[in-house]
Amino acid sequence: MAKTRYGTDRGLTVRMAGTVVGLGVLYVVLAGVLYAVGMNAVVVIGISAGVLFCQWWFSDSLALAASKAVIVTPQEAPVLHSIVDRLCALADMDKPRVGIANTDVPNAFATGRSANRSVVVVTTGLLRRLDQEELEGVLAHELSHVAHRDVTVMTIASFTAILAGFIARTAMWGSMGRDRRDQNAAVVFIVVTLVSLVVYAVSYVLIRALSRYRELGADRGGALITGRPSALARALQKISGDMAQIPTRDLRAMEPVSAFAFFPALGGGRGFSLEGLLATHPPLDKRLAQLARISAELGDR
Repeated sequence: MAKTRYGTDRGLTVRMAGTVVGLGVLYVVLAGVLYAVGMNAVVVIGISAGVLFCQWWFSDSLALAASKAVIVTPQEAPVLHSIVDRLCALADMDKPRVGIANTDVPNAFATGRSANRSVVVVTTGLLRRLDQEELEGVLAHELSHVAHRDVTVMTIASFTAILAGFIARTAMWGSMGRDRRDQNAAVVFIVVTLVSLVVYAVSYVLIRALSRYRELGADRGGALITGRPSALARALQKISGDMAQIPTRDLRAMEPVSAFAFFPALGGGRGFSLEGLLATHPPLDKRLAQLARISAELGDR
């Protein structure tokens, strides 16, 4: 994919880099545990990598199937395609496929392993609720994810958590299959299990933090590429208000793609609460505050 004109936020970049370094340290800890206890590291790492590779390789197909979205042509959705065409030209990036999901939940998401496999999806509920400027802001946000290969970044970041979870399961299965009189082996596998579970929990929290940073980065990128952060802020406020009116059953139907979505289908969390630490998206007020700062910088009204 060609280098795009999407802007970057140095502060966010530093925080994302710190999170990735933390995940790398956890990976080293796990590798050391594998080496110390003599587990077959090649098999354990290979299986974990295989699971992750399949999730990454089929990310677009899985998301389309989960949301029941269909790819649409320029003839079928001319306005939607014209907005995506304009934004891709402004950002100097390849155009992804465009899809629509038939649901009243107002949302959008982007996924895909590469430029020619990327897809941007909007729901019919979103199209009904937003005006063209607001829709443009949401699509610019999603195209920022595509331009910055966020699916690949998050997939790589998830490796440590998947590996830790697999090691914990392997250790528990191994301990159950061993002679209970072998006390040393039992102690070793208990330690491995506990370390793996702790690493998994910490990795999970770090991955969610990275996801929140990337959402803020996409908000910033979308606001800068359109030059209208206020339109993106209006879209966030509309979606947030209308989401509360959607039946929980419909919201849960979108839950499989919630991590990719413009706005979380359920929950969201605030601040340093447990819910906030586990949230995939930043709190609404934090997103709006960032957009207000960018709006002041650009003189947008």
